[in-house]
Amino acid sequence: MAIIKALQAIETIKINNNILRTIMIHTDSRITLESLKNRKYLNHLIEEIRKKTIAPEKENWNTEYTWIKAHAEHYGNELADKLAKKAARNSDIRYNKISKSETEHQEREKSIEQWQQQWDNTTKGSVTKDFFPNIKVMVKMKFNFSR
Repeated sequence: MAIIKALQAIETIKINNNILRTIMIHTDSRITLESLKNRKYLNHLIEEIRKKTIAPEKENWNTEYTWIKAHAEHYGNELADKLAKKAARNSDIRYNKISKSETEHQEREKSIEQWQQQWDNTTKGSVTKDFFPNIKVMVKMKFNFSR
């Protein structure tokens, strides 16, 4: 939820080109802060935060992230928590976690479909096409090669 709150905060900022300003994002999530610092961490929502800060930074804005203690009566943090809980109860919003293996499977299937389309549309490799007309079947085949 902390990541989503940060994304929403960045989206509400109006850019003024003439004044040097700082965007202060306060979060009670240390994990979010550490993830933002680690450029090798490629979580989707963390990447969205990074992308959202690029536009303001190009317009002479500086972005700073700070940690605040959770449930310590910080007005903005308490309000953000309240709104996040309300959004979580809203039946229109769904956050479905998809496993890494399922995501890889879906991407592989899409890739094979695209490959099949290209295979069907090309005029090259007609002899090979006679042996392997279907990419999905070909990919599943095991070949033993010898010297």
